[in-house]
Amino acid sequence: MPSYIVTCKEDATDDQIKAAKQDAIDKGGKIGHEYSLIKGFQVTFPEDTVQTYEKHEHVKDIEADGEVKTQ
Repeated sequence: MPSYIVTCKEDATDDQIKAAKQDAIDKGGKIGHEYSLIKGFQVTFPEDTVQTYEKHEHVKDIEADGEVKTQ
């Protein structure tokens, strides 16, 4: 299953972030890492599920998770 980084809106409350995570779980996602520096979390979704989740009211951005390298 593909993995994504979900960033919630800056003004999202803890309860709204919790609701966004629960919605991801309800759509078949599995929460991985939860971030403290940003309002967000990592989630794996079955193929093609992420398009429906992008419209969640508390989600600002979703991007594919991947390895980051520096030179």
